[in-house]
Amino acid sequence: MIADVITDANTRMHKAVDATRHEFASLRTGRASPALLEQIRIDSYGVPTPISQMATITVPEPRLLVIQPWDKKMVKDIERGILKSELGLVPSTDGVYVRVPIPPLTEERRKELVKVAHKHAEEGRVAIRNVRREAKEMIEELEDDGEISEDDAKRGLEELQKLTDKSIADVDALLAAKDKEIMEV
Repeated sequence: MIADVITDANTRMHKAVDATRHEFASLRTGRASPALLEQIRIDSYGVPTPISQMATITVPEPRLLVIQPWDKKMVKDIERGILKSELGLVPSTDGVYVRVPIPPLTEERRKELVKVAHKHAEEGRVAIRNVRREAKEMIEELEDDGEISEDDAKRGLEELQKLTDKSIADVDALLAAKDKEIMEV
């Protein structure tokens, strides 16, 4: 019973760490990454569609994204969608490809991005703590109902705390790496 609670908590904490990793991937740094464009939706035949589902995105250089739409008619729409986004990127097109140069970040913008990264990390930590709280309540409920002994409950809570500490350390490691990447000139 405790093993089920711990396994469930582990899975959910893993998902919180992965969600934080995903949020970090969409943060713009001075380096080109296809993940930058994940949030952008293009109106494709009346349906808002992510660029990654309508084109091939490559990174031929560290500061350049090249988008090759599968339907050549979508080139202008993709260009317009990137221009309208809040990323501050200026794409250019030759009718076949959309090239998106990634300009170097200003010091002020880097500091803003670091704050955003810290906010995402804190959201990840809060999600992990919420999972811990729910699992702790389940273990205490099992103990109150007499389904497990006090010692088993104590061991379960200790294991749960170790899981929580490891997951938060994972988020902190991701944050440190993202901070370093953002501040890299």
